[in-house]
Amino acid sequence: MGDSQICKFYDGQNVLVTGGTGFMGKILIEKLLRSTDVATIFLLIREKKGKNVHTRLDDIFDNVIFERLKKERPKFRHRVVAVSGDCSISGLGLTITDRQKLMSEVNIAFHVAATVRFDENLKLSYSINVKGTADMIELCRQMKNLKSLIHVSTAYSNCHLNTIDETFYDYPVDYEKVGNLLEKVSKSEADKLTPRIIGKWPNTYTFTKALAEALIRNTATSLPIGIFRPAIVISTYKEPIESWIDNLYGPTGAVAGAGSGLLRVFPCDEDVVADIVPVDTCVAGIIAAAWDVASKKNDSIPIYNYVSSVENSVTWCEYNTLNKIHGTKYPLQKALWTIKITAISDPRLYLLMRILLHLIPAFLLDFGAIILGQKPRLVRMYSKIHKFSDVIAFFCTREWKFTNDNVVNLWDKMSITDKELFPLSITTVPWITYFRGYFKGIRVHLLNDPMSTLDEAKARKRKYDIAHNFLKFLFVFILVTLFWIVVFKLVSLFTCNVELVSTFSNSTESFLTDVLQS
Repeated sequence: MGDSQICKFYDGQNVLVTGGTGFMGKILIEKLLRSTDVATIFLLIREKKGKNVHTRLDDIFDNVIFERLKKERPKFRHRVVAVSGDCSISGLGLTITDRQKLMSEVNIAFHVAATVRFDENLKLSYSINVKGTADMIELCRQMKNLKSLIHVSTAYSNCHLNTIDETFYDYPVDYEKVGNLLEKVSKSEADKLTPRIIGKWPNTYTFTKALAEALIRNTATSLPIGIFRPAIVISTYKEPIESWIDNLYGPTGAVAGAGSGLLRVFPCDEDVVADIVPVDTCVAGIIAAAWDVASKKNDSIPIYNYVSSVENSVTWCEYNTLNKIHGTKYPLQKALWTIKITAISDPRLYLLMRILLHLIPAFLLDFGAIILGQKPRLVRMYSKIHKFSDVIAFFCTREWKFTNDNVVNLWDKMSITDKELFPLSITTVPWITYFRGYFKGIRVHLLNDPMSTLDEAKARKRKYDIAHNFLKFLFVFILVTLFWIVVFKLVSLFTCNVELVSTFSNSTESFLTDVLQS
């Protein structure tokens, strides 16, 4: 670490992290503790499900991703301090004592906290993603020794546009007016008003992230702040372990659904570029961006579009194909069917096929379950799957043109040592290698299906394959039989009509002959 400029920047510094209990937040904390000598990480945590902040902190460090840290730097716990807070509450829910402590001691801050649910109620989404950001900016403005603040946004905050550069954009709505309106309505009223309020944005998540950026543009110019916009964040590539993931967000949910045998059709244009990024390279970028922001002397706020499409693109076709290949190598032990999924870009065809392949079998199997005295589950399950599919279809059927010059310049600015410690460049990720472990990571870490069940799962898959092929043969046989029955009926009808016409013709000719002769 001696030659690392980034590590020197973090040496002995006190860091504040919001959203540290989330997917990206955990990787950020682990990387800071393992690769830098930060003095203290203040971790903002809210009480949840009867667990206080200290219990939740213990739960975080029980995760498998911290095992490497425990081996390499076992004395790390004293460097993490849990601070009770909540980004959905005014003032981040901080006590006066905790606020004073953070104001006097924090040097670097990462605002990662957000509600990432696409279909979140607009009032709650605004409260966390916009008001929470405003409260974070106000807190950081009072910090005596702040060197850098990174706000984690999303590459899709401006997805209502076709081209997205590393810059701020003007919006047809004002974040303050939206906030004033939402304060006057209930959650149910907000749901009804949401389509009119968000306009061209596809969901409340991207909309409120855009408003948060507008707020930063207007209120944070005096701060050493940068905005980091990651694209679709999926499992780790290498650090701290390969292929770790703990959520079903985005395309990972589709892969898990296909692996379970439930998801048979999915709304996706396979020719479109999939802007996916591994969470560990993304976190390396966030850490490096904080160092970069601190070194800048101008008043402009740098924005980092962290995407894969510019330098190392992969299409949805490649994503789907590679996951099918590796999904068959590591089938799920509790799969309900074999992996058979088709991407469909035409919305009308997709709706037809999901009725044929999802809903009709679900109704039939649920009906059978009721007869056997069991609880029907599939129709309700498919209702959730279709809601999820509809939400992310927007991002799987469209393509955006991004620029990422600030990310490229940041990478070029880093030393060789820093590039090894913080490999943020997406060009360092060979997708063929990456996807060898992606499905296995979903299987082990997300679905809790250990590799010890693999032989049993493969045997189960072989039975499903036989059953699937038999049903497919039976379906084709029935269709062909019906086709020939229809053809036979038509031919018979046609032949009968020809005979009638011939008889009628002969009778008419005989009648006319008799008339003429008489």
